[in-house]
Amino acid sequence: MVLVRTLLSAALLLTLGSSLFAAEKTPSRPNVLFIAIDDLNHWVGHLRRNEQTKTPNIDRLAAMGVTFTNANCAAPSCTPSRAALLSGLRPGTTGVYDNGQNWASVIPEDITITTQFLKAGYNCYGAGKIYHGSVHRKAEWTDYLEKNGPKLNLHPSAKNDGVGGIKFGPLSNPDEDLHDYLVVDYALEKLGQKQDKPFFLAVGLQKPHMPWSVPKKYFDKFPLEDIQLPPHQEGDLSDVPKAGLQFAKPEGDHAKMLQSGRWKEAVQAYLATINFTDGQVGRLMEGLKHSDYADNTIVVLWGDHGWHLGEKEHWRKFALWEEACRAPMIWIVPGVTTPGTVCTRPVDFMDIYPTLCDLCHIEIPKHVEGESIQPLLRNPEMAWDKPALTTFRRNNHSLRSEQYRYIHYADGSEELYDHNSDPYEYKNLADDPSLAGVKKEFQKYLPKKNVPTLPRTTGKGVNSNKGKKNNKKSAA
Repeated sequence: MVLVRTLLSAALLLTLGSSLFAAEKTPSRPNVLFIAIDDLNHWVGHLRRNEQTKTPNIDRLAAMGVTFTNANCAAPSCTPSRAALLSGLRPGTTGVYDNGQNWASVIPEDITITTQFLKAGYNCYGAGKIYHGSVHRKAEWTDYLEKNGPKLNLHPSAKNDGVGGIKFGPLSNPDEDLHDYLVVDYALEKLGQKQDKPFFLAVGLQKPHMPWSVPKKYFDKFPLEDIQLPPHQEGDLSDVPKAGLQFAKPEGDHAKMLQSGRWKEAVQAYLATINFTDGQVGRLMEGLKHSDYADNTIVVLWGDHGWHLGEKEHWRKFALWEEACRAPMIWIVPGVTTPGTVCTRPVDFMDIYPTLCDLCHIEIPKHVEGESIQPLLRNPEMAWDKPALTTFRRNNHSLRSEQYRYIHYADGSEELYDHNSDPYEYKNLADDPSLAGVKKEFQKYLPKKNVPTLPRTTGKGVNSNKGKKNNKKSAA
């Protein structure tokens, strides 16, 4: 027995000694590859929301770690989603509820996630869209890419640049001309360098943000005659309260798309643009695989929010339904995650900041409103009762459990959907008396703090790097 115990003890010590996070034995903290993808909804292969999509690289990434199938954004709009995730403060705390607000006026540089990593001795590199548009504050980064690509031109086969505000069409340019390609080039350069410190490498891929314009070869992968429209139901908004209708605006983008007869073309363009982005993720992962840092780098990939393409007679994000709130989130953490693992527990992107601090042995700042999901990374099936929270504009909230989505608007109106029987949220069950207990349980998690809306500014927000015309232009 003594020998057995001795061997077990020795094995345990060896295991701990080789662990990525055995602090005394590890020469450096883990690196972080932080991949943000703009306007990527849940149309990725492994989430099985749209069987037409082609995302082999994102799916391969998911198979290498843990994918969260009920991951939700903090806000269904670029500025508040990113400001919340990067600061650790929810929209109701800062008043940053929508685009066009000067988030930097209420979010000091010293509270952001990159600042915590800088203070912990990391090099923080960034490229592409991390905050909204081309905005970044130099004090939060060791280095940030300022380069843009050449002018992009629609392919001669393009009819025009889209329908109303929904912009799309194939390009005649090669991949190398697109800004996202240059962003990945920058990241590959950093991965190929000898680093004297651990690094936090933030890669912001702007596509599939509109315009859905990528080289024509990506459109050719999705023949128009094969395109299927997303599931939709006539009269879907008939049981939606007025507040929800105001977000949907069915008389706007959707009416124009129906009138144009080009709905399938728009779906084709979105799928093509996702496929281009998937290729950039593949380039990144190959670069990491062949670098010196493959065994000591945490990878987290997230889409900043979802996107509607006609579901519930709505286009874009800017709503509190499943299509606008749900997006991919994938984690690979050496020594922690198990390849090919799926977690169905509801989480939101406010948990990314504290989780990265936790994994890298950086103290989680007291202001951070998310929660470390390191326990779920280790055991994705553990009990997790807290719903995911999404906020759009002041005091409008969506809460997601594994079974239900509950929406509570500022005027007190409600929606409730049972995803076990109604995954596309066709039937609003908020008035069903038998579900009053379900709503009451959700209401415990509605934010108590909903500060006034930060005044809107002209343009897309603050840019502390004034005078960089090309940088601003690339975010259009």
